[in-house]
Amino acid sequence: MHPPSHHDQSQALYEKNSIAGDRPPLRSPQVYTAMASLAPLANLAPYHIMLYGTLLGTELYQSFVMTKICYDALPMPAFTTLQKRVFPVYFRLQSLLFLLTAATHPPYGPVSLVSSAGDLAPMALGGTLAALNLVVYGPRTQKAMVERIHQETRDGKKYNDPESTEEMRVKNREFSRAHAMSIHLNLVAIGATIWYGFRLASRIEIVV
Repeated sequence: MHPPSHHDQSQALYEKNSIAGDRPPLRSPQVYTAMASLAPLANLAPYHIMLYGTLLGTELYQSFVMTKICYDALPMPAFTTLQKRVFPVYFRLQSLLFLLTAATHPPYGPVSLVSSAGDLAPMALGGTLAALNLVVYGPRTQKAMVERIHQETRDGKKYNDPESTEEMRVKNREFSRAHAMSIHLNLVAIGATIWYGFRLASRIEIVV
């Protein structure tokens, strides 16, 4: 026996809401059909899956594809200038996508997420690390990069010159520490995203 179609459901609602006598029904079958067809739009699950896919794809593409291609193809000054523009945008987008993915956790959004410790842990970890890169280590890395460029101008030598000044060595250490921390935070955030992906996939039912 086949399940009732949207038309059958709308017709049943139409008949249920009809009033005896010559008074017209409260709503027409077309209205109920329209309501039934729009019902999936109120379900958070499709938005959640699309946002999660966008988050993971953005992280993997920027971290392992785009950065590698730019590093190989561009001179170092151009690469540095590009990264100063790209990574602040990336960290903002990553943080926003973590927030939106958490907000659309089915079936009831943040309430459902908080009630599931197994889902909350990776989302909270990834979101926190993305926020740290956005407000602390991303700006710190960018500031150290700019200061190192200015030091190159003052010294008349590249940052990796074997005969660099003590001031340049200090700038190099500051940049290396901030950059390493930013990279590791991003990698752990990606790991948390993948962890949540396995949690999400475990709830998918495949009907044969």
